[in-house]
Amino acid sequence: MMTNQQLALLSNYALYAAMAMLSCAMIGYAIFLGVARAATGGSRVTAENEQTPVTAGNAPVPPEGARTADKNEKRLGIGSLDSSGLGILHGSAVEELSNRKIEEVDARSGAIATMLGWLGTMTLFVSMVLRGLSVQRAPVSNMFEFAVAAAFLIMAVFLGLGLKRPLKWMGVFVVTPVLLMLGLAITVWYAPAAELVPSLKSTWLVIHVPIAILATAVFTLAFVVLLLHLAKARHERKLREGTGKQASLLALLPDAAALDRASYALHITAFPLWTFTLIAGAIWGQKAWGIYWSWDPKEVWTFVIWVIYAAYLHSRATSGWSLKKSNVIAVIGYMAIIVNFTIVNMFFPGMHSYSGL
Repeated sequence: MMTNQQLALLSNYALYAAMAMLSCAMIGYAIFLGVARAATGGSRVTAENEQTPVTAGNAPVPPEGARTADKNEKRLGIGSLDSSGLGILHGSAVEELSNRKIEEVDARSGAIATMLGWLGTMTLFVSMVLRGLSVQRAPVSNMFEFAVAAAFLIMAVFLGLGLKRPLKWMGVFVVTPVLLMLGLAITVWYAPAAELVPSLKSTWLVIHVPIAILATAVFTLAFVVLLLHLAKARHERKLREGTGKQASLLALLPDAAALDRASYALHITAFPLWTFTLIAGAIWGQKAWGIYWSWDPKEVWTFVIWVIYAAYLHSRATSGWSLKKSNVIAVIGYMAIIVNFTIVNMFFPGMHSYSGL
């Protein structure tokens, strides 16, 4: 039978293996976008300059190139989102793609990247299980374990959404921050496997903390999509002004309005989870310390994050607020999450000082 130290070591090995797989997935997603851009860039001008045929009834008929491009982009998984904000329907580009290029992108780089993403995510889960077995508890009690679990959930949510929606265009933008998170976890935030401190020995550990991690994961995805929305909106504005490039990598992304809907939908999903985190933390605090609220730095920042995102959602539901101002609030909200996880955990002593560093 393996000892706890051996299980912890295997957990670390599994984490390294997961990072290697996710690194290859990131490269695959980058190749997917690169080949898609190369395949679409050369024919954009031809498709846009092609005159639209007119039928006998004067009803315009889309150019054949545009119709072919629309069908091919569905296969590629690039283009715009549906009204729900999460489903890919058809492309923002109108260029014609050759079947050979489509096969190269879709069947090779995109599919292989997704497969590696799944393998890396499952290996992350194995690492978490081994870590938990090594200490006989849920592996969510310090910064290292929180970051690994958050990385796992980010990938799981992204890949899960991708089962019904072609989201390969988003892959490189998701896997890159996940790898950054795991790199910091293993180098800066690493803590050896150890027993829980007495105040954490509660059933609330497996209720409060996992929901907080899930909320953080969804907020992270929402932030990624928000950044893509901002970049796409700028690209579209330049195109309208005549200063942008049609054959740009951003042309492969959904339109700015669709990305905004997707980001908003993810924020709406994450906010109730964060609300539950705040309430569950107060209940756990009462059971552990006999008080619901103690103005501990962690409690304060959790509440600050809740207020910021509540303001964001309120601004989206209230007339008179510009989209730009609302997006600024959302960006501030995610910056507050980063501050809460890093600076507050590492430099603000309090009742929640469980960083493990």
